[in-house]
Amino acid sequence: MTEQRVLEALRTVMDPEMGINIVDLGLVYGVDAAGGGIRIDLTMTTAACPLGSFLAESAAAAVRDACPGVESVTVDLVWDPPWTPERMSDAARHQLGWSDER
Repeated sequence: MTEQRVLEALRTVMDPEMGINIVDLGLVYGVDAAGGGIRIDLTMTTAACPLGSFLAESAAAAVRDACPGVESVTVDLVWDPPWTPERMSDAARHQLGWSDER
């Protein structure tokens, strides 16, 4: 299992409030695909976000669906470093109508 394949699966998980996938939003802090398991570090735009559990479960399900045969998928919610808008991809910024000047 490659990190790229995991990220492709995670791109199918949309933040319901923003309408942008969690990879382009910069919420995925890390992917470790070693052996038969996959570990994902995921954050939210704020620690008060009520969607943390939902997005973590959605991310795990998307990876399990895209990577049959994987023994385990673990999603850890992390808060360090705190998320900032600079973590977003150019595509996400464009979708939100943010200019490069922001």
